[in-house]
Amino acid sequence: MPDARQINDLLPQTQCTSCGYADCAHYAEAIADGIAEINQCAPGGAEGIVRLAQATGRPVIPLNPAYGVEGPRYLAVIDENWCIGCTLCIRACPVDCIVGSPRHMHTVIESQCTGCELCIPACPVDCISLEPVQEQAPRPTGWAAWSQADADAARTRYSQRQARVQRAQVENDERLAAKARHKLEHLAELTKISDEAELARKRSVVEAALARARARRAQPGSN
Repeated sequence: MPDARQINDLLPQTQCTSCGYADCAHYAEAIADGIAEINQCAPGGAEGIVRLAQATGRPVIPLNPAYGVEGPRYLAVIDENWCIGCTLCIRACPVDCIVGSPRHMHTVIESQCTGCELCIPACPVDCISLEPVQEQAPRPTGWAAWSQADADAARTRYSQRQARVQRAQVENDERLAAKARHKLEHLAELTKISDEAELARKRSVVEAALARARARRAQPGSN
């Protein structure tokens, strides 16, 4: 039985979550643990199931329609006339293929879009639509529409985004902790409280918040 990393290598890396898991890596872990079936990845389609069956020794089974249907590759397109520059789609995109700034129109980098659809429900003005990469029928589907090079590139961008988000969280936690420590050191003058009992109560609140922050940072995978 291959490990989760090897199984993840066989997935299309669209990070669409349609399989029911947070990303391709978590779906791979569930397969490796025997929790998930190999027929839950719609972007991989029938060929993806065959790949997973060969790797895991499980029988080939049809794609479970509860997790979507195999289809052609689509790209997200933002309507310039309706975009309000809210940045919600940028935050929703798992592979950082949407660029823009607050209150300015956003644009999708077509060559990097995985068609995951996660930006669509995030848009408050419904200005994002999906358009097929290939106009003429019959359109290729599954792995015929999505190459291994596409998957490798998407996984790299996803990993880079995850690292950036985690780094930003750590930096934000450190800023908040520094502010809390400063407040704790200058509590009397900042709060202008002379009552010792009330001052002690507030000091215990700040100390408890710092302790919780330290505990979060000490958890596995928190940095």
